[in-house]
Amino acid sequence: QVQLVESGGGLVQAGGSLRLSCAASGRIFSNYVMGWFRQAPGKEREFVAAIRWVGASTAYADSVKGRFTVSRDNAKSTFYLQMNSLKPDDTAVYYCAVKRTIWYIDPPLDPAPYDDWGQGTQVTVSS
Repeated sequence: QVQLVESGGGLVQAGGSLRLSCAASGRIFSNYVMGWFRQAPGKEREFVAAIRWVGASTAYADSVKGRFTVSRDNAKSTFYLQMNSLKPDDTAVYYCAVKRTIWYIDPPLDPAPYDDWGQGTQVTVSS
C-alpha cells in the first residue's frame, strides 16, 4: 500500500496558477502510475492527468491540455500538478492516486483501477 498526502490547494482568481503536491510513502515500483483526479459538487470524479513513476510517459484530459503539467521528483517521492491559466470550471476537490501494477500499462483514465488515494484538496477558482 502507498500512503498519499496532498497539499497546495486554495483560492485563486481566474487566470492564476496553483501547484498541487502529493507526497507518497511506502514501497513504490517503477511501473506504478500516479494520477490526478478531480470532483466538482454534483459531478463524478474525473481524470485530470497521470505520470509513470519511471519514464517520461504522461497523459492529460483534453480539458487541461496545455494548461496543466504533471511531474514528479523521485528523490522526494512526490508528484505534482502545476495548474496554469485556471478557469472557474477547474473548481473541484483534487485527489492524487496510485495504480499499483507490475505491468507496463497505459495510465488508466477511470478512477476505479487506482488502488490508493489521497485525502483531497480543494481548489477554488473565482471569476
